[in-house]
Amino acid sequence: MSDESRPHRTAAVIPAAGRGIRLGPGAPKALRTLGGTPMLIHAVRAMARSRAITLVVVVAPADGAAEVRRLIDEHALPERTEILVVPGGETRQESVRAGLDAIPADFTAVLIHDAARPLVPVDTVDSVVEAVRDGAPAVVPALPLADTVKEVEPGRPGEPEPVVATPVRARLRAVQTPQGFDLATLRLAHEKIALDGEGATDDAGMVEQLGVTVVVVPGHEEAFKVTRPLDLVLAEAVLARRRATDAY
Repeated sequence: MSDESRPHRTAAVIPAAGRGIRLGPGAPKALRTLGGTPMLIHAVRAMARSRAITLVVVVAPADGAAEVRRLIDEHALPERTEILVVPGGETRQESVRAGLDAIPADFTAVLIHDAARPLVPVDTVDSVVEAVRDGAPAVVPALPLADTVKEVEPGRPGEPEPVVATPVRARLRAVQTPQGFDLATLRLAHEKIALDGEGATDDAGMVEQLGVTVVVVPGHEEAFKVTRPLDLVLAEAVLARRRATDAY
């Protein structure tokens, strides 16, 4: 069967092996609760709400895969979506690679989604899937910046830092997830781009290094990343509003 005649099958990979240091001590960030439910479960549901996604691969901490599997089994998720749990690596790049390795050969596209973006709307997920299906090898949802950005010469913590440039804000975008890819293209990027230090934290950036064009589709303000305690407060407010309006 030629590539052109292959049916489009889309999987999602959620790397959730990190500890989430900036939210403070305790459980890994992905297992922190939001509205009484772990953020990871919200993220899995966000992917499973898209009818285009038939497989979700959750990449768990290497020593916590069984716990994550139990957690998923305890929560109601769409039956049409298969959910796999695999152990991750030391870095995000290693964990994403582990997730890619678990995707069967008959899948053609993959979305990579941060577990710490639990409230991404299904319309955003679908727009990424559709752009990949329309032929884009790599797609990222993104928003224009509200703030002016300065490039600085990094200095010691707490000390003034000299500004070296002010990028034109109209040309800048804040990138979110899920990021969508032609599966073969992303696998090639993970094979070709060397693991260096902490590894790549942006899969689209790895694809860019191959010389492949990455395109942007509109993101959503509710797809923000829950990184600091104030983000959790905002996420709780968004979730409460959704539940009050029966939108969740």
